[in-house]
Amino acid sequence: MPTPLTIGMISGTSLDGIDVAICHIEGHAQQARIELLGFDTVPYSPEVRAELFNLYEDSANALARICSMNVVVGEAFAQAALKVLAANGFSADDVVLAGSHGQTVWHQPEAENALLVASTLQIGDGSRIAAALNCPVVSDFRVADMAVGGTGAPLAPYMDWAVFSDANLNRCVQNIGGIGNVTWLPAAGSVNDVIAFDTGPGNMLIDALVTRISHGEHSYDRDGAIGRNGTVNYELLNSLLQDPYLDMAPPKTTGREYYGSAFVEQILAAHPLDANLIATVTAFTAHSIADAYRRWLPELPDEVYINGGGARNPLLMQMLADALDGIPVRATDDLGVNADSKEAVCFALMAHDAVAGYPTNVPGATGASRAVCLGNVTRL
Repeated sequence: MPTPLTIGMISGTSLDGIDVAICHIEGHAQQARIELLGFDTVPYSPEVRAELFNLYEDSANALARICSMNVVVGEAFAQAALKVLAANGFSADDVVLAGSHGQTVWHQPEAENALLVASTLQIGDGSRIAAALNCPVVSDFRVADMAVGGTGAPLAPYMDWAVFSDANLNRCVQNIGGIGNVTWLPAAGSVNDVIAFDTGPGNMLIDALVTRISHGEHSYDRDGAIGRNGTVNYELLNSLLQDPYLDMAPPKTTGREYYGSAFVEQILAAHPLDANLIATVTAFTAHSIADAYRRWLPELPDEVYINGGGARNPLLMQMLADALDGIPVRATDDLGVNADSKEAVCFALMAHDAVAGYPTNVPGATGASRAVCLGNVTRL
């Protein structure tokens, strides 16, 4: 099988686990040819996942715990990479480079005062990964974009433009992970024509409510089964669609800080936890995406491609297609990129291009003043 290898890794806001993509990449930017040789999601241990959720809740002793979790998560990423390599017949000796997004624990795209500034924090010590794989590691991708005035997110538009652009069709590539984010790719457009932003909630609200309704037995609505047994509460849906974030013009980004436990508790304070509520928040995700397209894109796309866990929820996919009046909505699998692995592949490509000196942010997506090379390189 082709070597050398480049690994891409990420753990998203749903905290499901660490996505590891093993890639062979030749060329750069729109000339890049990416071959996915192996992919898997390695779950966090229950203890680590619980501690990460606790960090989001701003618990006591947060500084000491974040410091420790930076190392713990870094080691978890390193071991995840080694596990997926071995499962696909490779070893660390085959790897020449790794790109690790790490785990976001806080993302604050706007300043509140002179000391509470626009900033972001992803943990997962790159040195631990470099030591385990014995290769350079590119990590901490978001901070360079924020240093030149960007929001630090979304970062996926670089790969979306490089891999999914079409000469004749306007496309949207929509990630539905914990948060939803869209990349607008106009037909035959350059990277300067790309528009991208976080549309609002992805699976985050659905996952939180399914975890509650199943008493922790399930962490997501597999195949949309629970939501499909419910009926959408349109009064609640219309209320949710008044969410102030949806009124904000791009560039914009959001996360668990906004759509986390406090948002969920606000919903539960006024509505019973049942299948109807799961159906309604699923509809909220679908309608918030469609509404974002109508508000903030130059025109509706010819087709939409979904990656992330939302691509595996048939109810959500159908609700989105209905909200877009029948515009084709498909998984990125149909374009040759597995919807589950796409985000990890993105960070393999971004690492690959970063060490070659290519700028990998998209100013039209983040609001940065200029294109810059993202990521810090760790070599041991």
